[in-house]
Amino acid sequence: MNPTPTTSDARLDLRMSAADKERIVRAASLRGLPVAAFVREAALRESESVMNAAESLTLSAEESRRFLQALDTPFEPNAKLKKALARISGAA
Repeated sequence: MNPTPTTSDARLDLRMSAADKERIVRAASLRGLPVAAFVREAALRESESVMNAAESLTLSAEESRRFLQALDTPFEPNAKLKKALARISGAA
């Protein structure tokens, strides 16, 4: 049985051009971080940004107004929904 991987035993290998590696090494040096820590922090920051963008919804002022208005308006079922609810209630 393998234990749950910790930060130190999960690996991620990358292939990149020498120029890309040089840029990353220089940037890590400017931040005073080891390259692995710099890459890990940058990748986690970007993945958080991507997930936040994918999991959130931004409404315009008009869309926001319409959404709030819909929440404030009492729901009125139409004839088809009333018929379906009656059919389900009768079957139970």
